[in-house]
Amino acid sequence: MGRFDQVRANLRRAYEQRLENARLERALAASEEDPVVLVPLPPAEPDLIHSTTMSRDDAEIPRGLRLTAAWSWRLLVLVAALAVLLWLVSRLGTVLIPLSIALLLSALLAPMMGFLRRRVKLPPSLAAFLVLITGLAAVAGVLTLVVTEFVAGFPNLADKASAGVDQIQTWLTTGPLHLNGSQLDATFDAATNWLKDNRGSLTDSAVSTATATIEFFALLLLVLFVTFFFMRDGHRIWLFLTGVLPTPARDPVRRAGEAAWHTLVAYVRATVLVAFIDAVGIGLLLVIIDVDFWFPLATMVFLAAFVPIVGATVSGAVAVLVALVDEGPISALIVLIGVIAVQQLEGHVLQPLIMGRAVSVHPLAVIVAISTGVVLAGIIGALVSVPLVAVLNTGIRHLVQHRHEPPPDSVIVSAD
Repeated sequence: MGRFDQVRANLRRAYEQRLENARLERALAASEEDPVVLVPLPPAEPDLIHSTTMSRDDAEIPRGLRLTAAWSWRLLVLVAALAVLLWLVSRLGTVLIPLSIALLLSALLAPMMGFLRRRVKLPPSLAAFLVLITGLAAVAGVLTLVVTEFVAGFPNLADKASAGVDQIQTWLTTGPLHLNGSQLDATFDAATNWLKDNRGSLTDSAVSTATATIEFFALLLLVLFVTFFFMRDGHRIWLFLTGVLPTPARDPVRRAGEAAWHTLVAYVRATVLVAFIDAVGIGLLLVIIDVDFWFPLATMVFLAAFVPIVGATVSGAVAVLVALVDEGPISALIVLIGVIAVQQLEGHVLQPLIMGRAVSVHPLAVIVAISTGVVLAGIIGALVSVPLVAVLNTGIRHLVQHRHEPPPDSVIVSAD
């Protein structure tokens, strides 16, 4: 394009722009001479339209029914989500159970791990290895003592149990029931026949028990492996998991997770202390009464205390039964009184004093959590259910209390 053509194109664009400006000026002058009159709409009937309704049809429905329907479909969505979550937990139990146990062990060993890292200045891998080996040695030593004492005292306890059965048989024949020998023999024959008829199922149970033992050792290896890496790289793992969240939610969730972790450490530490006090109290009572298997029973009380409410009841009942077989009804009654006293001390003094408000969970929530854990994962589910509820309680409370509301001037509402 030459210079002459460029000049002609510029003149043409200027001319067209001038025509457009003149057309706009004429339209504006015409609108000023003939203004548009806006007729206001009649006001809506206040009885038919409500600020919470979207249409006139919704206003015809009573407000109570609208609220009920709104709550109903939201609750149905929550129940469906909870059902899907429980289904996933039941399907992934083989993976979630070792992770839960490893998390509890990591919280239990966290103080020792922190001491070796901060005071002794050990590398993370070496500190985690030493802590894990020390914990395994302590558990192996306790189990060795328990098994040794049980094997040494079992014959004596078996003889006493046989004598107790004979006493019960004598009481049934000479007591208020006045059962004759033929009736007792028929009862024992029925029990023997039941054992013969169910020998196959008992054998299958033994085979399944052996299979469960193999699975237990595989589970134990997985728990140890996961515990090592939780202690060594726990903080980095948490940062990685929360890194996939949206940026506004990342920091609040991380802080809530750290608060929940401190709660878990405090819970495990307090539970160990309470369990140790319970085991020492009941163990000393069994030693004073001279009941056999006092050390295995005290160890069982210690382990059962990790399942609140239910564990103490079951372990106490076993201690009373052993005292009944070993020393008679008077000793069993004394043990029963001691177990009740220890449980009352735990429930009204030790738990509130040691646990504190940070990990306090309502007894109803404890019972529901234990029941759900037993249904989903048996004894291990009962073990990890209450700590899980305590952790979720702390995390949700932290998110709610530290929620950042938008400032009042963040939303501009025009009055035009």
